[in-house]
This record gives sequence, structure tokens and C-alpha cells, in this order.
Amino acid sequence: MTKGWTKSDWRTKPRVQMPEYPDAAAVAGVEATLSRMPPLVFAGEARKLKQKLAAVSEGRAFLLQGGDCAESFSEFSADNIRDTFRVLLQMAVVLTYGAKVPVVKVGRMAGQFAKPRSAATETVKGVELPSYRGDIINGFDFTPEARIPDPARMLQAYTQAAASLNLLRAFSTGGFADIHRVHSWTLGFAEDDKAERYRELSNRIGDALDFMNAAGVNADTTSAMSTVDFYTSHEALLLEYEEALCRVDSTSGLPIAGSGHLIWIGDRTRQPDGAHVEFCKGVQNPIGLKCGPSLEVDDLKVLIEKLNPENEAGRLTLIARFGAGKVGDHLPKLVRAVQEMGARVAWTCDPMHGNTIKSASGFKTRPFESVLREVREFFAVHNAEGTIPGGVHFEMTGKDVTECTGGVRAVTDGDLSSRYHTACDPRLNASQSLELAFLVAEELSSRHGMQRAAAL
Repeated sequence: MTKGWTKSDWRTKPRVQMPEYPDAAAVAGVEATLSRMPPLVFAGEARKLKQKLAAVSEGRAFLLQGGDCAESFSEFSADNIRDTFRVLLQMAVVLTYGAKVPVVKVGRMAGQFAKPRSAATETVKGVELPSYRGDIINGFDFTPEARIPDPARMLQAYTQAAASLNLLRAFSTGGFADIHRVHSWTLGFAEDDKAERYRELSNRIGDALDFMNAAGVNADTTSAMSTVDFYTSHEALLLEYEEALCRVDSTSGLPIAGSGHLIWIGDRTRQPDGAHVEFCKGVQNPIGLKCGPSLEVDDLKVLIEKLNPENEAGRLTLIARFGAGKVGDHLPKLVRAVQEMGARVAWTCDPMHGNTIKSASGFKTRPFESVLREVREFFAVHNAEGTIPGGVHFEMTGKDVTECTGGVRAVTDGDLSSRYHTACDPRLNASQSLELAFLVAEELSSRHGMQRAAAL
């Protein structure tokens, strides 16, 4: 921990992308209530994730991070949690086979309620209102009343996050995550005629599982075949909520963010002297840092020194998000700067945020091919620099939505209106998410083959 740091120090720093609540006393009351509630996650879990992310930074594991753009109060249900968790498990099995290393599974779940916005207001039919900033802050309905920031929403977010975590922990250890069950779901996808190109890889995974079962390695002999470690993450945007859930770890005596296992700083809130960096530098959780096109090398160096002064492996994950066709213009210089510093970080690719466009039909969307292209460019840069492409970070859902165009089941511009349910940014649906996992697995398998050839 930074010497002399306290969890309220961020209040003296410049703040951006945060609401101005009209009733300060109401905010203080909510914060006091939250401060008495149990933490959502525990220090030992965050330490375990940090160890796994250290392995990611060294190429001994691969990070899969995915989930909702912004979690919704109205769409909260056990089925939605189950379906997204299931797709993440399917993706992880495919990626494990391609990478030949363990996959660290982190959901954008149980806390991803707040969103930064490009403008403070939005105008519809000549009416201008404050922007929707996520259900933890204000309402989606385009009315003056809904758009007023309401601190009581933090209590509802906490309750929903606690319920989500309870279910996720049950799914992780109660048999739902059995690898044979997960692969049987994936087989169904690969047997579709439109997904024929993925059938061979799916069959190879099945053969490997059959071999392990014949050798006596199965759910009856090892828990690794039937249970998973699953972690939660979100952008630490609403700092009143983050501070209220910050706790002191009884084991180490150090502060821990009790809101989620991993918290990240967004591309719009990474000012080196800003409030968000100030809060995140003091907690012991793994920290993510979004790295967009405007990030300069000197600022990245300052941020690394602030957020990971002891150069601890697993502490800091750099999440690259540039947009297809722009990775080569920005990522190499950042990778080289990190190498020159000797900084121990994990690099991961967010191919979603830089590839948002407005479709001809007026919907905000993300073309599947652009998402895939950015992933491939990310791998190409790391291959050229001799560094480690540590993971991928997707906005996705287990629901059959039509928000991103493309994929084997070919969502078109005309399809977007049929099941466009996101409250904020477009998400990959279940089919697109799994297809992307197969394509990333091909990249990982190719990289693994090149490394083996180089070693011979």
C-alpha cells in the first residue's frame, strides 16, 4: 500500500465521469449503510486471483474476461447469470485447448453497473437530459425524474451483486461447471452446418477428454474436472460505492476493495493525478488499466509507477483498446515502454470499445469482423515484439441478442432491431462469443506451435 494512503483520499483529487448528487445527506446515509454491510468478495480470493494473473503475465496462463456492458436492474435474473456463465465456461474450454495453459476466468459481473459517457447530456427530439450512466447512478428512461442521480441505487446494486455472487459460487462448485457437460454444449454449436470449420477442433477436445476419462482423470477423481475458480470484475467508476465497500484485510492489515475481485480504471478516468487512480493505487486487489489511442508513453510510465510501485507480478493488467486497423499505430510503443521499464504486467485485448459504429439502421453496433481483426492485430504486435499476449476482454452475453453484426449465424444490419436489448453498448451474443473463442484458440494454437518449433 502507498504509505499514508487512506480510502477517502480520492475526494481531494479532480473527479470526472461521476455524478453530482443533489442531496449530500442522502449520499452520506447510503455510504454509512454500505460501510456496515459485509464485503462482496474477500481478500484471500483477490490474492489468489493476483497469483493467477502473475502466471498470465509470464505466459503460464491466459485471461478470459467477459460479461455485460452494463448490468441492469430490470433484466436481472438467475437465467441470465447462468447463460452468461455457461458461455464463459464454453469459451474457456476452447481457449484452454488452444493455449495449452490454464484459463483464468473473470466475469464483468456482480458490479458492472456504472458506465462512463462521451457526453454529459443527450438530446432526443429536441429534449436535452443528463446522460444515462448506469443503473447504480440513474435510470434508463428518458425522463427528467429518471435521470436524476439517486444514491439509493447503490443499495440495490449491492443487493443484486451479492445475489449474483451467491449463484456464481454455487454454479462454480455444484457440478454445473463439469468439463464434460460444458463440452457437450460446445459440441452442439460445432455440429451446426454454419459452424463446420470449428468441428475438427471441437472433436479434438472431445478426444482429449475421452483419453483423460479412460486414464481415470475425471470428476470422480479430481475436482478440477467439475469445479472452476471464477472471479468478478468491474470498472471502479463510482468511488462513493467503492470507498464504502473498502475493508481492511484481517490477515495482512492492508485495504482491499470489497466490491469485486478485480477493478479497473477506464480510458476516460486514468488521469495520473485524478480521483480514480488515487483510489485504486491504495487497494491490494489486482487492478486493470484501459489503454486507448490517447494514452501517451510518458503517462503510461507514470501510471505503472503509481499503480504498481513494487513491480508485483499479477497486480496490474493493461487492457489494450484501440480499434481495428489502429493497433499497430499505438500498441508497439506502449509495449516497448513497458519492456524498457522492466514492468511486470499482463497484456490483454479489449477489441470491443474501439470498434463501435452507427449502423445504417441507426443502431450502435460492432462488426464481428472488426472485433476479430483487432484481436489478430494484438497477437501480431506481441509476436513481433517477443512479448506475451495474455488475454482477451469481451462485452458479451449468454442471451440470443442481435447487437453486433456478423458471425457464422450472420446477424445483419436489418436484424439489429429484433433483439437489441443492451442498455448501453452492443454485446456479442452466445454464438458470436463462442465463435470468437474458437478463432482466438486458432491464434493461440498457432503461436504455441511456433514456440515449440523455435525451441527444437
